[in-house]
Amino acid sequence: MDERCVLIAGASGVIGQSAVARFAADGWRILAVSRRAPDVDAGVAYEHVPLDLTDADACRAAAAGFAGVTHVVYAALYEKPGLYAGWFEADQMETNLAMLRNLMEPLLAAARGLRHVSVFQGTKAYGAHLHSIALPAKEDRPRDPHANFYWLQEDWLRERRAGADWGLTIWRPQVVFGGATGVAMNIVPVLGAYAAICRELGLPLAYPGRAGGVSEAVDADLIADALAWAADAPAAADETYNITNGDVFTWADAWPGIAQAVGLEAAYGAPFALVDLLLEHEAVWDRLVARHGLRATPLRALLGESHHYADLLFGVHAPDHAARAPVLVSTIKLRQAGFGACTDTDAMFAKWLARLAERRIVPPPGA
Repeated sequence: MDERCVLIAGASGVIGQSAVARFAADGWRILAVSRRAPDVDAGVAYEHVPLDLTDADACRAAAAGFAGVTHVVYAALYEKPGLYAGWFEADQMETNLAMLRNLMEPLLAAARGLRHVSVFQGTKAYGAHLHSIALPAKEDRPRDPHANFYWLQEDWLRERRAGADWGLTIWRPQVVFGGATGVAMNIVPVLGAYAAICRELGLPLAYPGRAGGVSEAVDADLIADALAWAADAPAAADETYNITNGDVFTWADAWPGIAQAVGLEAAYGAPFALVDLLLEHEAVWDRLVARHGLRATPLRALLGESHHYADLLFGVHAPDHAARAPVLVSTIKLRQAGFGACTDTDAMFAKWLARLAERRIVPPPGA
């Protein structure tokens, strides 16, 4: 078999890092495209291609090294500061389209042996950020009529897919959890930093959100397993798949397990914004980093924009009377296609919080 080479765009992100580790474990040659190198375990073999996807000239110059690429995982994402407001702004959508186009146009010309491309959307594809959605959301329903960079990227890719030899898989994960820090939407580091500050202040782990809000999660490692399956599965070509862990949860009910994983007692009270609490205690974080010999990561760099995402998920800014409409998706299509792996969400939280401590990003629970 010819060497399989996967180019992973957004390799330092929450999905990208898990994908790098997963494909490396299977012996693939990996081109990890990102401005920062992925933060993976020592011994994971990959070639880092430092590249800003908003720079079209740099992408064209780098394309000479893409001739051997057989598969692409496009997990790159541009988000604005504050996160949520940018979802409705045209320039954010155009930037995400330009990033995809800047990479893929020269790559499609260079990589004559390309066989498969995976790209990501999310539940905004169903309009979940705009209105209540039909439950469960299914992939075969008509496109929700709202402006979104998902549609711009999908239309561009489908136009170039026509008559080509490579297949396209579009993934729609639920809320993703993984090990990446300094990214737009991964609240694992938010929870880890919050727990460390609570422990330092002698406080229990107070639940910041509102009650209710049934949701689904997806482990970034599970997504990486699905990407490896889709790379050569005929059933994945030219399909769109929802993906979740396979169970449901509410934040309030998951909170005791999260507290146990970080060695604290769970507590409940009025909702509050983690954005405000965390940034009020930057000096506490700096003290913890120095005392425990942690990686010298300023709190804002650790969080990225994910503290804003956490407040959104916890519903802290919703009116008191507002019911939090559930956002649930069907994964029947993916299971019937042949990928049936699943993950317990409580175990997922414990795993990723433990890994933060193992990597000396946050103090260990007993510290």
